[in-house]
Amino acid sequence: MILNTGNRTDIPAYYSEWFYNRIRAGFVLVRNPYYPQQVIRYRLSPEVVDCLAFCTKNPAPMLDRLPEISAFKQFWFVTITPYGRDIEPHVPDQAQVIEVFKRLSDIVGIQAVGWRYDPIFISEKYSLDYHLDSFSQMAASLRGYTDHAVISFIDLYQKTRRNFRGVQAVASAERTAIGQVFAAIARQNGMTLRTCMEGSDLEKFGVDCSGCMTQPVIERAIGMNLKIPKNHHTSREGCDCLLGSDIGVYNSCGHGCHYCYANHDMETVRHNMANHDSKSPFLIGNAMVGDITKEAKQVLYLDEQLSFFR
Repeated sequence: MILNTGNRTDIPAYYSEWFYNRIRAGFVLVRNPYYPQQVIRYRLSPEVVDCLAFCTKNPAPMLDRLPEISAFKQFWFVTITPYGRDIEPHVPDQAQVIEVFKRLSDIVGIQAVGWRYDPIFISEKYSLDYHLDSFSQMAASLRGYTDHAVISFIDLYQKTRRNFRGVQAVASAERTAIGQVFAAIARQNGMTLRTCMEGSDLEKFGVDCSGCMTQPVIERAIGMNLKIPKNHHTSREGCDCLLGSDIGVYNSCGHGCHYCYANHDMETVRHNMANHDSKSPFLIGNAMVGDITKEAKQVLYLDEQLSFFR
């Protein structure tokens, strides 16, 4: 199975001690975000986990203790964008994250770490030219430390519209310009440009529009062929990624990014973060009266007939 940590919150940035505690304990408890009394218990063991998948804006708190998860195959996405504190109030400076990215790549290998430059939006301050220049500079800095970059354009979810007043969808002409120029910049720096949930419009520029966490991406990261049940692909229309089972919690990421789809508001986030206990089997809070706990069905996806990576 694929165990995901990054669709609902940023565990490496804010909850690394808790995560390593759960690795030592060998299990984690996760509430269903829509039916909170339904609890799933996941084993944290290489015997049933093919890959630990991380998505973070700051992997630094995890790095010194990575040997504790060396028995697990891993795939990391690190998001590095060109925005300032006006958009990402609590994200570390991009130069700092780039250096941490390089350290991470040296540890887990270039095939197991990818760069996300998303979401992209256009404004007077963050203009088209600003993005073209920023992506070029970042790609040059990351050359040799990753071989792919992922982009996506801002989605105007209701939460995003409420928390990010005045944001607009990226126009078709700007999407085309970004896709064409970014693809060329990526190639110049030894990277493939991929898109996340953006259709196939940019394929003509050599962009890989198949997805960001697809089976081939994961297989290459972990060096194994996988046999994935059809119903374990994402249910999102137009997405063929292996998002796996997420152990995070919505409304618990402290970065405070205005475009975030996972946080409702910062007051709720602060409340949840105050209820975090690094020794609890739950990321936020603890056991409650009426909890119904079920063991997750976990099996390895390793294809024993193709147990080598081609």
